[in-house]
Amino acid sequence: MAKMVFHLLFVLLLLPLVCESFSAENPTNRRLLVLVDDLAIRSSHSLFFKSLESRGFILEFRLADDPKISLQRYGHYLYDGLVIFSPSVQRFGGSLDQVAVLDFVDAGHDLILAADSSASDLIRAIASECGVDFDEDPDAVVIDHAGYAVLETDGEHTLIAADDFIQSADDFIHDFIQSDVILGEKVIEAPVLFRGIGHSVNSASTLALKVLSASPSAYSANPRTKLSSSSLTGSTIALVSVVQARNNARMLISGSLDLFSNRFLRSGVLKAGSLNKHIKSGNEQFVTEISKWVFHERGHLKAVNVTHRRAAEMSEPAMYRINDDLEYSVEIYEWSGASWKPYVADDVQVQFYMMSPYVLKTLSTDLKGLYFTSFKVPDVYGVFQFKVEYHRLGYTSLSLSKQIPVRPFRHNEYERFIPAAFPYYGASFSTMAGFFIFTIVYLYNK
Repeated sequence: MAKMVFHLLFVLLLLPLVCESFSAENPTNRRLLVLVDDLAIRSSHSLFFKSLESRGFILEFRLADDPKISLQRYGHYLYDGLVIFSPSVQRFGGSLDQVAVLDFVDAGHDLILAADSSASDLIRAIASECGVDFDEDPDAVVIDHAGYAVLETDGEHTLIAADDFIQSADDFIHDFIQSDVILGEKVIEAPVLFRGIGHSVNSASTLALKVLSASPSAYSANPRTKLSSSSLTGSTIALVSVVQARNNARMLISGSLDLFSNRFLRSGVLKAGSLNKHIKSGNEQFVTEISKWVFHERGHLKAVNVTHRRAAEMSEPAMYRINDDLEYSVEIYEWSGASWKPYVADDVQVQFYMMSPYVLKTLSTDLKGLYFTSFKVPDVYGVFQFKVEYHRLGYTSLSLSKQIPVRPFRHNEYERFIPAAFPYYGASFSTMAGFFIFTIVYLYNK
């Protein structure tokens, strides 16, 4: 009996944590589990952690091999996001393993994974399952003899200064992804410092994106051995990538743990070949803005009040008739980090779909979140769907569908006389009149 009371009290204490977790109505009320190799990282990366806490996140720090680690209890996840700052861990503690991490993401939760040159096979395997492949050479790091940060103690040019720069009058090189949704509207003017390993992203993938790329002069190799060949070279090297899964879970994969460190966030930077020395690197702005995107503080959409009806009617019908005039509307809002605001775009489309789209219409907007259109039901009967499949770079995907049957005219709904058939009516009556005249003439003519 005492044990049952204890479990009941525990569940009651756990309910507030479950209720305060990620939801469609409050995407940023979140609890994060931070796994580290050494608790000293809590101090060496404190600026990044403080920026998360200042935005309302609750952080729980654990050693990656802690035997008491668990992501869920009684079927409920205890955390809404996972930050793995333990690149060298060979095996997680407790019930946590590679499968548990991937299941956590499959359940719609977010992940930040930072690696470095000591990255273990476990970390590489998790990144690979997310669509990102680190360099196969365990000793390889990213080297750039043209785009490095000037540093007296770094003769190997492994400290990269990544930024957007002009290569020639007609060639502008972008190391950052060109997306205000992912990196914010404010331009990152100072170079971002990076020291770590590179990775590749499948160019055919629509889920993984390079957020920070290496310059054309970079390559991945072991700086302490003679270079024979390199599998990763130039702008194909991704330094930081993001992945948005089909369930809208977001992941950040970084080849550098130092990218988030206080030392890099506070450090000044002078890029080789440049006379402009920046007092502060762009790391703080970069990691802050990218973490806002990963944890759904930006680019998170929701759709509500999906309605359809016949023109001049107020309620939704149970079915439509061919050639009916109908109206369709939906409200779309974007999370601003604190509240929902109207989402404004000109590329939201609706399909009236049965096996293939019979109608494809771009929705108009009143700039207050309402999207609407009207069209005529096609002259085909069957079971149709209203479908909105919205995919835009940096935004969560919207997939809306409503099923509705379409029937033909009933026997008493057709027009009695169709104007297009008047010639046929005339031919019928003229035939009847001719036959009558012929009969009279034949019977009474001697």
